[in-house]
Amino acid sequence: MTVTVATNLADALAALRATPDARLLQGGTDTMVEINFNHFKPEHIVALRKVQELRNFSIQEEKGLIFIGSGVPYQTLENDPFLTLLPALAQASRTVGSPQIRAAGSLGGNLGTCSPAGDGLPVLSALDATVHLQSVDASRDVLIHDFMVGVKKNARKPDEIITGVTVPILRGFQGYSKVGVRNAMVISVASACLAVDTSRSQIRLALGAVGPTIIRCRESEQWLATQVDIANSNFS
Repeated sequence: MTVTVATNLADALAALRATPDARLLQGGTDTMVEINFNHFKPEHIVALRKVQELRNFSIQEEKGLIFIGSGVPYQTLENDPFLTLLPALAQASRTVGSPQIRAAGSLGGNLGTCSPAGDGLPVLSALDATVHLQSVDASRDVLIHDFMVGVKKNARKPDEIITGVTVPILRGFQGYSKVGVRNAMVISVASACLAVDTSRSQIRLALGAVGPTIIRCRESEQWLATQVDIANSNFS
């Protein structure tokens, strides 16, 4: 097994082009378990932990958007400004594993693994996030619902790195909840994110761990819109 520890995005992309079958390693919270239990033995690993470009975030207040680098750890997402601007994401981040796992794990790992039980994915679905991908030659943006294509399958090409996501900042209630076999440090048996967009009079609902990918409940959203006075309701 060869391990390339990239220190910037350009080096990481060059290493991935040279070994397109390499496993990308961000926090390693899933990959290292697979390796330790002999479920997976990659010949090449490109480690992204030291790529600072992936660990940044920025707020575009005038556009109502927030960009989150794929390497921003969950322990950052638990707190402000995310707690205020993306409260459902902060809630989901607090449910991820232990403090040690939250210090290592990231949304990029959730997106790369694309497990339907990934805690951050229902939130990204409900908020209509956009995934950003970069190769040596080009970059492209993919809507979250087009990015998730199956159980642990996504639309990333072998020479691409997930650089981050852009998430709209909604004005309205947001909540996330999950069910597991115990109260903490547990993989979701089922999870849900509900987000209210008062500016568009929309209620959005996404479910995790109950299908091959995250399920966006479009028909339920349409029904709720006819039953709930969104502008005058207290969802808390």
